[in-house]
This record gives sequence, C-alpha cells and structure tokens, in this order.
Amino acid sequence: MFTTGYAIAMAGIAICVILCGIGSAIGLYKTGSAAAGILGEDPKKFGKVLILVLLPATQGIYGFIVAIIASGGLHEGMVAAEGWAVFGQVMPMAISGLVSGFFQGKAAANCIYAVGKQESLGGKLIIYPAMIEFYAILGMLISIMLG
Repeated sequence: MFTTGYAIAMAGIAICVILCGIGSAIGLYKTGSAAAGILGEDPKKFGKVLILVLLPATQGIYGFIVAIIASGGLHEGMVAAEGWAVFGQVMPMAISGLVSGFFQGKAAANCIYAVGKQESLGGKLIIYPAMIEFYAILGMLISIMLG
C-alpha cells in the first residue's frame, strides 16, 4: 500500500523532471530557432553553433539524473516527513533547471546570432551561456547532496 509520504516524494520527483524538461524545451526552442535562421544563410556555420544550440538540453538531463537518484530511496511505507524530505531534496534542481534552461537558451540564442555576423567569435562566446550552466550544475549538486 502506498502512503502519503510516497505520494509526496513522487510528486516532487515528477515536478523536478517536468520543470527541468520545460526549461530545456524553452531553451532549445530559442537556440534551435536562432540556429535555423543562421544556417539558412550559411550552412557552413553548423559546427560553430551546434554546441550553443545544445547547451540548454543539459537541464533536462540533470533533472532526470536527480530523479533517478531520489527515487532510489522510495519505499511503500514512507511517512509524510520522509516524502517531504525527498520533495525538498529535488527542488533545488527543479527550480534551477527551469530558470537556467530558460535563460541559457536566451543567452545562447544571442551568441548564435553573433556567430552569424562574425564566425570567429564561436569559441569565445560559449563562455556566456556556460556561466548560466554553472547554476544548473550547482542545483544538481545540492539536490544530490541533500539525498
């Protein structure tokens, strides 16, 4: 029989995966749209923009990793306090994944536009969306440490 604690923990894990997925999806929408415009003009820039396009996908991966780790401690007889502990464990990743995926997509899209204007900037511009990535990694690490 599943308990309230189990349901609370499962809800937290689901919210984490969903919010991280939303952050990644929005970020990828922004970067994919920017890349399509640039590559429509010059397909040779594919290699220069590929990493910038893919960066926001990592939040969804991090959310999935945290969900797998958190679900390892689930059991049918969980009390509510245990469920809330799991819920709290995954929230740093859930929130940082949503927010950083969204903003990383915006930053990377602007970097893609800059590469479209000046191809030599490709390697240099990756640092800006990568700085946002750092906060997704911190959210993941905190969620793992709380486990």
